[in-house]
Amino acid sequence: MDLSAYLARIGYAGTPRVDLPTLHDLHRRHLQAIPYENLDVQLGRPGGVDIEDAYDKIVTRRRGGWCYEMNGLFGWALREIGFDVTRMAGAVGRDERGAISHGNHLVLRVDLDRPYLADVGFGDGMLEPIPLLAGGYSRAGYDFRLEQVDADWWRLHNHALGGAPYFDFTLETAREEALAATCQWLRTAPESVFTQFPIVQRHTRDGLVIILGRTLRRIRPGERTQALIDTADQFVEVLARDFGLDVPEMRSLWPAICAKHEELFGEKPD
Repeated sequence: MDLSAYLARIGYAGTPRVDLPTLHDLHRRHLQAIPYENLDVQLGRPGGVDIEDAYDKIVTRRRGGWCYEMNGLFGWALREIGFDVTRMAGAVGRDERGAISHGNHLVLRVDLDRPYLADVGFGDGMLEPIPLLAGGYSRAGYDFRLEQVDADWWRLHNHALGGAPYFDFTLETAREEALAATCQWLRTAPESVFTQFPIVQRHTRDGLVIILGRTLRRIRPGERTQALIDTADQFVEVLARDFGLDVPEMRSLWPAICAKHEELFGEKPD
C-alpha cells in the first residue's frame, strides 16, 4: 500500500504533518473525494474489515466504501503519517437494537494535544473531526452534539437532517474479531439495512448528495430536497455523475431496488 497514492486519491498535494490542521484537511478531503457506499453488499460480493482490501477497492479501483473500509483506510493513512490512532467499536441505534448493534460501526480516536473523534465512515456525518469532549459542535453548517452517556459509553448525535440520528461508542480499543463478525452479519443478514437497498452518500462543497434505494436526496444546511430515480440507466448515470462510481452492473438490481422501495414507501416507478 502506498500513502502517496492515497493522498492523490483524496486530492492532497502537500506534505502532511502530524498536527490538527492536517487532520482536518485530510478528513474533509477524504469525505469529499470518496463516497460512502454499500454497492458490493447489494451485489453479493465478499468483503470484510481487511485494510489491504479496502485500499485496493478505494484507491486502486476508485470505489467508495462503508465504515469498516472508510475508517479502516483513513486510520491506516493517519498512522503512516505518524498520528496516534485508536480503532474504536461503535453501535448505531444501540437503544433500539441492543447488543446486536455493538461493533456495527468503526470510529477513530486521534490523539494530538487532546483526543479527537474522527469519522469518515458515517456517511452523512461530520465533515471534520471534533474534540473528544462533551458539548455541541458545528461543522460545515451542521450541528452535532457529543455526550458521555455513562461510565462506558459516549454518544454522537447526528445533525437534524441526517439519516441515523446517533451512534454510541466506547473508548476501548476495538476487538478485531468482533468487528469482523458484525461486519459479516451486516453483509449477509436479511434484516440488515445494508442488504435491503443501496445506500450511497457523499459530501460536496455545499452539502450532501445521497441515494437511498431509488431516492436521490440533496441536503444543504437547513434544506433537504429529494426526487425519485426513474430507470436503471438513470441510476447508473447518477452514480457516475454525482459519486464518481462506475458500477454499471447495478442495472441488474434495478427491479429489486424498485420492489423494495414500493414495499417500504408504496411508490412505484413510472
